Amino acid sequence: MDGMTRPRISARISAISESATLAVDAKAKAMKAEGRPVIGFGAGEPDFPTPDYIVAAAVEACGNPRFHKYTPAGGLPELKQAIAEKTRRDSGFEVEASQVLVTNGGKQAVYEAFATLLDPGDEVLVVAPYWTTYPEAIKLAGGVQVDVVTDETTGYLASVDQLEAARTERTKVLLFVSPSNPTGAVYSPEQVEAIGRWAVEHGLWVVTDEIYEHLIYGDATFTSIATAVPELRDHVLVLNGVAKTYAMTGWRVGWLIGPKDVVKAATNLQSHATSNVSNVAQVAALAAVSGDLSAVATMREAFDRRRQTMVRMLNDIPGVVCPEPLGAFYVYPSVKGLLGKEIRGRRPQTSAELAEIILEEAEVALVPGEAFGTPGYFRLSYALGDDDLVEGVSRLAKLLAEAH
Repeated sequence: MDGMTRPRISARISAISESATLAVDAKAKAMKAEGRPVIGFGAGEPDFPTPDYIVAAAVEACGNPRFHKYTPAGGLPELKQAIAEKTRRDSGFEVEASQVLVTNGGKQAVYEAFATLLDPGDEVLVVAPYWTTYPEAIKLAGGVQVDVVTDETTGYLASVDQLEAARTERTKVLLFVSPSNPTGAVYSPEQVEAIGRWAVEHGLWVVTDEIYEHLIYGDATFTSIATAVPELRDHVLVLNGVAKTYAMTGWRVGWLIGPKDVVKAATNLQSHATSNVSNVAQVAALAAVSGDLSAVATMREAFDRRRQTMVRMLNDIPGVVCPEPLGAFYVYPSVKGLLGKEIRGRRPQTSAELAEIILEEAEVALVPGEAFGTPGYFRLSYALGDDDLVEGVSRLAKLLAEAH
């Protein structure tokens, strides 16, 4: 085979699909730029600016020559220490600074966790619906994703029995996410402990993504699996970041916490991939994690109000079933009752087709369940202004009322 007939792009990278959530967001923005009044429920980011004191810390860092140079690949020592202290404060998990790796956003932490733990053929149990980035990171590491599918009847929570049914001798990792993106599901302390004990019993690693730890509503509580089951300590990786708690999605600072050998290995990988995270962003993150949680308290209040409005409005639409999410800032309604019905001369057979009709006819952008591993659903973010939220769901309701 000569150079002309070889594929231009490697099979490994060809297999990656574009982030569906970012694609929907991009399409909505493009339509807006054409002057169409699109309301986007696609992107998972707070509609609040980053708090002033965090921005001020970054501005000051820009003028400090220390931050104009390379710093340790694994993170600024003072930020790693502050993350260790913040982890103790927020989830009761005791770690040292040497167990922390500061990453370019939560996504790099996800990628590095799987790259460091998995050999080709190792299986990872993933509760579906799942966030769109997990499958790609697992695949790139040569891992095999095994889906544990949940639905609206259990509020999208997986049971130990379901996990056990999916486990084989090749299972190495359980990916555990609570609060969940895309469903907003939150496991109770008892459920978290039972799942952690099951993982210990079978010698599994747990990778837990805790980025939504502070966005919890009603009577729900956040429980870190690392704290709930201390015996997991040597087999748990905790992923987190400043993006959601402090409205810092664009600053790109996340972290990975775990046993020293794994963190050292992941840091070696990062030293070749990106070197240090931008120093200015790290200093901003330092101000965020060292400060109090008042910024997230204000956001949480607004999100809670919008959450209740959105759940109520969606459940009023015939054919839509929307469980109440207890965390994050998403709802994940089933739209299975609308598939195959006629809407403006078209009969969508899939939630992806229905999402396309909604974007064209109602000028509302949302992400279909296909992106999250469970067709027949939509994910809508409620991290947008109250007026836009009501207007957007009203347009949706008006269009979907025509289904027959």
